[in-house]
Amino acid sequence: MHTLHSSVPEANIEKPSGSTGRLDYMDAARAFALLLGIVFHASLSFLPTFIGWAVQDVSTSPIVSHFVTVSHAFRLETFFLIAGFFGQRTLRRDGTRSFALNRAVRLLIPFTAGWFLLHPLIIATWELGAASLSGSYSIRAGLLKGLHTFRYLPKGIFTQTHLWFLYYLAMISALFIGMRALLNVSGKFSLIATSSADRFTAWAVRSPLGLFACALPTAGVLWYMSMWIVDTPDQTLVPNLLVIAIYSIFFSFGWLLARQAKLLSELASFTTTRVAVAVVSSAITLYLTRFQMDPGNPAAKPTHVAFSLSYAMMMWFLISSVLAGCRLAFSTPRPWVRYIADASYWLYIIHLLIVIWLQVAIADQPLHWTIKLPVIVLVTLGIGLVSYDLFVRSTWVGVILNGRRRPRAFMFKQSLTPFNLPWRLEARRRLRSRGA
Repeated sequence: MHTLHSSVPEANIEKPSGSTGRLDYMDAARAFALLLGIVFHASLSFLPTFIGWAVQDVSTSPIVSHFVTVSHAFRLETFFLIAGFFGQRTLRRDGTRSFALNRAVRLLIPFTAGWFLLHPLIIATWELGAASLSGSYSIRAGLLKGLHTFRYLPKGIFTQTHLWFLYYLAMISALFIGMRALLNVSGKFSLIATSSADRFTAWAVRSPLGLFACALPTAGVLWYMSMWIVDTPDQTLVPNLLVIAIYSIFFSFGWLLARQAKLLSELASFTTTRVAVAVVSSAITLYLTRFQMDPGNPAAKPTHVAFSLSYAMMMWFLISSVLAGCRLAFSTPRPWVRYIADASYWLYIIHLLIVIWLQVAIADQPLHWTIKLPVIVLVTLGIGLVSYDLFVRSTWVGVILNGRRRPRAFMFKQSLTPFNLPWRLEARRRLRSRGA
């Protein structure tokens, strides 16, 4: 029987730095994608057009609109590509059963627990934002309304939060486990399919036309989205097949890169063509965005086609640029980069609640958005990092999110919290038993 992992020569696997088994610049790229999501959500209150966000600030700018358009095109796509890369490595190293357990623990537990803890609080912030538009709001009333949403369960369960991407990553991971199992029992077809996929991946990375070819099916999926951009499927648990399709494209590319990981350094390299296409496709996309809300335009369909193509190219070439930038800056292990990379998952899980509260609190303040936006981002990161070091990094929560407990970095690293109390009590019991 031919297995997918057995055909990958060890010589083709990019060696991680040090003895920790980590590829530092890929960790940094994943953290960048998640942290960019924090900035993305923090910027939504400064859009000049109200999009139904919790609140709209008195200071807005079209520059923020351009940032939102561009960043939305590649941040989660980068994350899914990296998830596919590390997913294939984990499965090859630990086996299918351990990989499935790893995905369940690190995706579904945060998705479920995060929803029950964050959903009522996020609903409360939406209520506060809506009330603030009329000039007054009550924190107590907002919190009560958020808690009252539990009365309607199971209606709406696990929806209306930013954690939907964990649900979709879990589904795509399960899909790949199933596809891999089918290929492993398909005999010669498995060898033909995997060899063809490996050849295409090598061509896509090395050929000047490769990423253009990857953009074509991506544009095809984009064409059928309800909006011109990638839909956000946060209103229902019913899988959005188009969203699964588009993120599966990036996940599968990362998965195939891990089979020939020497290709990764070639993808993560700056070239004149890639940088030029990234810039030009971004400019074209930003120009065509103005026609998105004008379906009556006689040139609506050709414009939509052009937008889909430019948007897809922007996706792929910006992903390559992000990986190249991280490889250039973060290939050498740095403790602070690893710390941020470890913390980024937690930061993304909790950030939306903090961001919206801050947006509501300062929306009416007569300050420019260039001051408000950095304040929101920095305060959110500060609260997130302190809470990560106190309650996550060296506790059982860290085991779920990071795979294992890690030593703290801040001055209160010896403090006792409910999250590490069981670990401390067990450690003291063992010390006493040794002394006896």
